Amino acid sequence: MPEQITISVDSDLAHFYRAATNSDRRKLELLLNLRLRDAVKPRRTLQEIMDEISCQAQQRGLTPEILQSLLDEE
Repeated sequence: MPEQITISVDSDLAHFYRAATNSDRRKLELLLNLRLRDAVKPRRTLQEIMDEISCQAQQRGLTPEILQSLLDEE
């Protein structure tokens, strides 16, 4: 169940939100929810991202030999 919070925005944004249709308000709320979620979730390091990509590639059958042959192609 969604909870309501109060945030401060500049007067132009407040005016735009108040003038928006109910449908547009719901879209804005969804967009804000997604952006806030991105802002507060823990960030992954580059090494963590690279490790995840490597693991997925190995699960899909990419071997070091295949990778090297792909890198050697010109």
